[in-house]
Amino acid sequence: MSAPVSPHQSHPQRWLILGVICLAQLTVLLDNTVLNVAIPSLTRELHAETADIQWMINAYSLVQSGLLLTAGSAADRYGRKKLLIVGLALFGVGSLVAGLSGSTGQLIAARAGMGVGGALLLTTTLAVVMQIFTAEDQPKAIGIWAAVNALGFAAGPLIGGFMLNHFWWGAIFLINLPVAALGLVAVVALVPESRNPRGDRPDLLGALLSTVGMASLVFAIISGPEHGWTSGRVLLTAAVAVVVLGAFAYWESRVPYPMLDLHFFRDRRFTGAVTGAVLITFGMGGALFLLTQHLQFVLGYGPLEAGLRTAPLALTVVALNFSGLSARWSARLGTPVSIALGMVLMSAGLVSIAMLDTGGYAGTLLGLLLIGGGCAIANPAMAYAIMSAIPPEKAGVGAGINGTLAEFGNGLGVAVLGAVLTSRVPSAGLAAGLETGQLVGAVAVLLGGVVAAALLRRAERADSGVLVA
Repeated sequence: MSAPVSPHQSHPQRWLILGVICLAQLTVLLDNTVLNVAIPSLTRELHAETADIQWMINAYSLVQSGLLLTAGSAADRYGRKKLLIVGLALFGVGSLVAGLSGSTGQLIAARAGMGVGGALLLTTTLAVVMQIFTAEDQPKAIGIWAAVNALGFAAGPLIGGFMLNHFWWGAIFLINLPVAALGLVAVVALVPESRNPRGDRPDLLGALLSTVGMASLVFAIISGPEHGWTSGRVLLTAAVAVVVLGAFAYWESRVPYPMLDLHFFRDRRFTGAVTGAVLITFGMGGALFLLTQHLQFVLGYGPLEAGLRTAPLALTVVALNFSGLSARWSARLGTPVSIALGMVLMSAGLVSIAMLDTGGYAGTLLGLLLIGGGCAIANPAMAYAIMSAIPPEKAGVGAGINGTLAEFGNGLGVAVLGAVLTSRVPSAGLAAGLETGQLVGAVAVLLGGVVAAALLRRAERADSGVLVA
């Protein structure tokens, strides 16, 4: 078993461990997208209704998003390696049950179980990265970790399409089993254990309130486009989310051992990164949701062709982050400038897709390359800004915050930009609606860059004594 690592030195096998962590991370991310291509098969073979399909997709995301903060806090207290092992085991068992499900109810329950494992994996992987790398290596390591997110986005539909062309629908889940098994062996052998040395008492009520509040908020966002933003279902769950999250904030400000220390929000680095993360994921999540429709309904590509034509975005992110170029640029430019530059590039990419595409792929390709370059620079810088503003002993909570922001921003972006599309289509047509949605996303991303960079710049000046808080 590997020995714990001092925060002032790197683990000798850190890059090998990072590879193991990224493999586990990729499995979770693939499962976020791979189910979408199996919807026709599930409808036909399990006789699934529309509501069943929605719950198969939403059970995973609701459980995962609701548990991210709790999972991160538990990892800090009980051990990040231990919870990483538990997460891999739960994800593997859930995948087995999902692949062998004979009814929609079994598959929905299995997906919920996979969501628990996914929440543990998403938080512990980033927390372990922060523990095994020194401050000098952390930006590059986080860049590689972030690049896996883009790889998962691009590879999910492609792998799902390949598996469904050769096997039955259950294979898209069973393919997770060898990866989970390999990950378990590697984590046990290589990953060092780390936890909060203070051993704070568990904040059980805080965990319950955050889980219920975040799950309710995400459910309201998911339900809005289909049921209407003023429907009873959406208004009720949104009200529950506001009340419960308000109670969570009040409780966390009073309890002696809070799961989420609200004093973090007094740190301008933290608030700047949080603000930027919400706006960037809002713009990108919604705009990429529109992109798939643009490729299929406007440019006329099939699902597999459309998936292949989104690959340049992910490949650009992977190339810049795995080569270390983005980390070197960020170190030279500084975090505020890196985030601003990355978001300007992403915004320009969204504008290119909206305005330069006149029935061909050239404008979309240029846009994807710009977005990929922007993501490669801004996303790791944003994640590093959040994680570096959190004390090392709270790395799990920091990873939970990072994951929660991504889930919230993506869901909100799909909901809001989807609503923009719906409102524009009757009067202007699908192409104009997609164009408007992309431009709204571009404005959100650009605004996120300006606000985040300004707050982070103020924080740097305050730390250097130029500006007194």
